Amino acid sequence: MSRFASFREFYPFYLDEHRHPVSRRLHFIGSCGVLLLVVAALLRGQSMLLLAALACGYGFAWVGHFFFEKNRPATFRHPVYSFAGDWVMFADILRGRIRW
Repeated sequence: MSRFASFREFYPFYLDEHRHPVSRRLHFIGSCGVLLLVVAALLRGQSMLLLAALACGYGFAWVGHFFFEKNRPATFRHPVYSFAGDWVMFADILRGRIRW
């Protein structure tokens, strides 16, 4: 298992693990679902929606990895950096820095 001294070192690896456009789209859709479900949980006061948000985010992402990237999600080896990578990639897609 490789170690990264910082998120800055990790992020190029993260992007390399997300080269397939369908995988990136699935990550983006899952992240949108997470945001919507978290907002719904806060507005409705239903904490179970937070579990649905987790399932949505990871479900879409893992389909991308297992069926399109054909690799193991970085979450299994680098959970904190991977979580941050999801949101940085999401923001980079919104900014047009990454094609999806």
